[in-house]
Amino acid sequence: MAGPASLGPRDLSGAFTFATDYVGVHITEINALNVYPVPDGDTGTNMHLTLQSVRRQLQEEDPESMADFCHALAYGSLLGARGNSGVILSQVLKGFADVAKGHAALDAVAFAAALEGASKSAYAAVMKPVEGTILTVVRESAAAVTSAAASSDGPLDLLRVLLEEGHASLGRTPDLLPILKQAGVVDAGALGYLRMMEGIVAFLEGRDLPPPPTVTRHAQEGFEEEAFGFCTEFLLSDVRVDTREIQDAVAPFGDSLLVVGAEGFVKGHIHTEEPEKLLALVGRYGTMVKSKVEDMSEQHSEILADVAMDEAEPPRTGLVVVSSGYGPTKVFRSLGARVVGGGQTDNPSVQDIADAVRSLGAASVVVMPNNKNIIMAAERVNELVAEKHVHVLPTRTLGQGLAAAVVFDEDKDVEELLRAMKASADTATTFEVTTASRDATIDGVSVQAGDFIGLVDDKLVVRDADPGACLLEMLRSHADEGEVATLFYNAAIGPERAAELIESFEAEFPDIEFEAYPGGPDLYPYLLTLE
Repeated sequence: MAGPASLGPRDLSGAFTFATDYVGVHITEINALNVYPVPDGDTGTNMHLTLQSVRRQLQEEDPESMADFCHALAYGSLLGARGNSGVILSQVLKGFADVAKGHAALDAVAFAAALEGASKSAYAAVMKPVEGTILTVVRESAAAVTSAAASSDGPLDLLRVLLEEGHASLGRTPDLLPILKQAGVVDAGALGYLRMMEGIVAFLEGRDLPPPPTVTRHAQEGFEEEAFGFCTEFLLSDVRVDTREIQDAVAPFGDSLLVVGAEGFVKGHIHTEEPEKLLALVGRYGTMVKSKVEDMSEQHSEILADVAMDEAEPPRTGLVVVSSGYGPTKVFRSLGARVVGGGQTDNPSVQDIADAVRSLGAASVVVMPNNKNIIMAAERVNELVAEKHVHVLPTRTLGQGLAAAVVFDEDKDVEELLRAMKASADTATTFEVTTASRDATIDGVSVQAGDFIGLVDDKLVVRDADPGACLLEMLRSHADEGEVATLFYNAAIGPERAAELIESFEAEFPDIEFEAYPGGPDLYPYLLTLE
């Protein structure tokens, strides 16, 4: 099968959309190899999440020109890049897009040039490039494609050359990176890249998705639990300084540093022991759109626990939740939930939630959207996942979701479980402090853009110049509705300011037990759940 002589924007949009699903099939396989830079077992997950963002952007823009396709590819991957592997993948796709956007369609020569651009962009993004990783495989496979371009029948022919050389290069990665040889594996990120390219080939050949490969060994089992630090990411908008300035500012905080940007956005990734200080620092350079902090030691422990669970009987019921902010997300995961990133202004798609549902072994799955704007998307998941029984508990806030997750029990009958979770959600009151985006009068409260506003269970009730004052006024009105208050604060507040607030609350409300955690959603200086 020779394939088309060139690929247009419609061909490429379909190919990358299908490739996202193809990588999704191989998530567990890729995760099982992940030992570099730390054995936290999330390379496949992060690459898939990055491609999911591309898929959403392609669906939203529906590009008809190559320039529009390239914008969706680069912009979607930058905004959705997750983890070290996801940020590097975003730069591979950006480099491809930067070259491709100059063509109406990609013939063999143009396709080869775009792949060379992908390699150069990826290397430029990494402060200290390491061979034996995805960088090596992208570079060596692109070089093979360039050599074959003049005599090839078209892009599909070149993609087959890429896969042949790419897999040969992948086989050589343990000889270049000692930790891979020690673990007896090839590089996980490099395999993820090749799985994406295999997905593109499968689409162009008209093939269906393959079944998930059987995984019998997880490389993380060969590494003892130790302190790996925190994988910290941030996405800034309205940035008006050179990316290098931000990179230099955060470099002293740790390693595995990547700082990349485009169109006023800057995406950063670093492994550090001081995530809160780092996020407070980078917040000075622009508007914090999104941040993520994950304890890599905890991730490694979870991987080992998951391996043990894989050998046991699957649970009766699984739980999928939508969450924003690493504090609530960490709690949801500790309670047994599979988390889909998203929330206010960042709604996940039906497909994103469906991907998470499919990833669980349970035959029945409870889905909690935790946001009124995501409920409809959650309710459509059963249209895509016919092989499982999907039950939506229509939680409207993170507070309701956290209260319901506390009583989740994977061994219970799903109907009994839904009743218990709904009852628990109904007892929770959620207080959110955020910033008004425009002048308005809502529910009798007049606000101006930039004011701090307080919402009780999604209803606007107060405005103030100080976020703590907003929270205090709401709590005074509802203090008799609960006994335990859990506060999440974001990087703009910081631990000292949050501790002072909690101390004042404890003095005024002695009958309420307060707990405070960092990692609140970026748009909310304070998020408090009262139960």
